[in-house]
Amino acid sequence: MYKVDVSPDPKEVAAIEARRNREKDRQSRFFNVRTRVMGVDVKALNSQVEERKLREATEQSKEAAYGTYQMQYDLVAQMLEKEQAERTRRLARKVQEFREQKQQLKNRQELDFWDPGRFCMEFPGRFGDSDPYYGPASLQCFAGEDLDRAACLKMQQEQFKYSLERQLQEQRQVKVDEKCSDMLNDQLRLAMDMRATQLAKLEESCRVAMMSAMANANKAQAAELAERQRREHQREQEANFMEIQNQITSDLLTENPQVAQHPVAPHRVLPYCWKGMTPEQRTAIRKVQEVQRHEKEAQRQAEQALDVKWENQALHSAQAAMELEEQERELCAEFRRGLGSFNQQLAMEQKAQQNYLNSIIYTNQPTTQYHLQFNTSSR
Repeated sequence: MYKVDVSPDPKEVAAIEARRNREKDRQSRFFNVRTRVMGVDVKALNSQVEERKLREATEQSKEAAYGTYQMQYDLVAQMLEKEQAERTRRLARKVQEFREQKQQLKNRQELDFWDPGRFCMEFPGRFGDSDPYYGPASLQCFAGEDLDRAACLKMQQEQFKYSLERQLQEQRQVKVDEKCSDMLNDQLRLAMDMRATQLAKLEESCRVAMMSAMANANKAQAAELAERQRREHQREQEANFMEIQNQITSDLLTENPQVAQHPVAPHRVLPYCWKGMTPEQRTAIRKVQEVQRHEKEAQRQAEQALDVKWENQALHSAQAAMELEEQERELCAEFRRGLGSFNQQLAMEQKAQQNYLNSIIYTNQPTTQYHLQFNTSSR
């Protein structure tokens, strides 16, 4: 395998460093003697309270901004719905006007399937020759006859003119509708642009309001913290002043020995009001201390004598150990001399045996023929 140097991921390195820093902070809090003795991390609790308040203020600001955005979006949706409904009403009104003006019953050219005898009633079979009621079965109407040619041509021309005028009017109406739709699209686009501009302004104002709210909240928290510190300092100063005044006015700093006397047991004293011992007590204590000093001197002299005895005994023990070590060294030297002579004798015997083997037993060296014969016999 090839060793490839891969650069670590920056995100992973940052995460590891953050975890390491958090662990260091946690260890510093845990190994703090005061915090461990008190059993609670006041600084961490205060920081958690401050973080929770800041988080709540941020969430309230976000909720207010979201509410503002929701109201803006609702207004935009309502405006768009109104515009769509108005566009639908205008289109329906135009379609109805077109139907009323251009699609009347008198101008239609389609066959009414519910009234198939309409053309028969409007155009009778025959008005020439003899009887107007002659039909094709009377052999009076033949193919190719056109008694009303002039009227038919005039009617066709009128119909063609009407169709042409209607096509021109439809084209003009299409152009007008296109212009109207373009104008409406332009107006809608302008309205959307204006609405987007208004939304951007509102968003900017909301962001500024949120930032100002956060700044005000931070200022309020800073002011509250400063006020709390000022009150604590003032309370501490008042407590110190009261303590100094109590110390000055109380019997603690006076020289009255009667203050230390116990009201119930006269032979006992009050420790917090005791002003010191009397001269008789000091004299008795000095006598006792002198007796203790003499006893301590005698004890020290006895300990010195005992130490001298122990030192003499240790000296004798060391001399005996040195004699034993000297005897041990002599025995070891004698043993090494005997072992050396024994090894020398053994070496001479081995050398004589090797000379015997080399001069008498291993005199004949095997030849190549011996090896070939040995290999053939072994096969």
